Amino acid sequence: MARTTPKISFEFFPPKTLDASFRLWETARALAPLSPDFVSVTYGAGGTTRKLTHEAVTTINRHYKLNVAAHLTCVEATRAETMDIVQSYADAGIREIVALRGDAPKGQDRFSQHPDGFANSIELIEAIAARGDMTIRAGAYPEPHPDSADTDADVAWLKRKIDAGASSAITQFFFDAETFFRFRDKCVAAGIDAPILPGILPIQGWAGAKRFAASCGTSVPAWAEEAFARAVAQGPEAERALATDICVDLCEKLIDGGVDRLHFYTLNRPEMTQQVCEALGVRARHLDAVA
Repeated sequence: MARTTPKISFEFFPPKTLDASFRLWETARALAPLSPDFVSVTYGAGGTTRKLTHEAVTTINRHYKLNVAAHLTCVEATRAETMDIVQSYADAGIREIVALRGDAPKGQDRFSQHPDGFANSIELIEAIAARGDMTIRAGAYPEPHPDSADTDADVAWLKRKIDAGASSAITQFFFDAETFFRFRDKCVAAGIDAPILPGILPIQGWAGAKRFAASCGTSVPAWAEEAFARAVAQGPEAERALATDICVDLCEKLIDGGVDRLHFYTLNRPEMTQQVCEALGVRARHLDAVA
């Protein structure tokens, strides 16, 4: 039987240098023809990063005609400052927010609430939802968040996010489809009926993927360690071919298990994401030239 072609979405991050800017725009240009349901742009602590995110979001929306969801966190900002950012997005025609608590600022071990800021993602979601003009997406964790006791606690917290006003959730990346399915089953049992989009990481480099996994609590299975050890020893082409095959296989298993939406963490490098999407039957459409 032919697999259902999934809806797709992509995550980008804001550039900090001129070269990184060119990479982002080329990534957006390369992936726009795949007609993503939306694209998101990440966000970090500090005024400079906030400005970079805002510039990237508005530019992608304006020049590439993509539905953009802007990441927003509670880190190092007052409630008023945070809601001013929401208003600035609304003024620019942005109607989607990925609302997150955010990680600890650089140099700190744990998230610390600003004295006049939001304490967590639930408070942030409630405030944005009260406006009535934004689609809100939340984060979800198929394996325990570094600050969480266990997956059951993460499921209960996600239920509160949905009840607060989030209409869908995007998961942290994972290596095994069963990890997502177990989490999805727990969510259904908890009464969560909002769409949960599995976060997919096309592995651009094994060493970097392991560092990313360690930082966010994603477990690295022994089979992946062994497979990449062999591939890395054979050289970059073998490593890339393995990464592409693993990503396609994961997506196919998710689709066979009833998943109809996939969210790709592109790392502003479009080639592997393009290849995976094409392998899944996502076809590019012709786009008129953009300014």
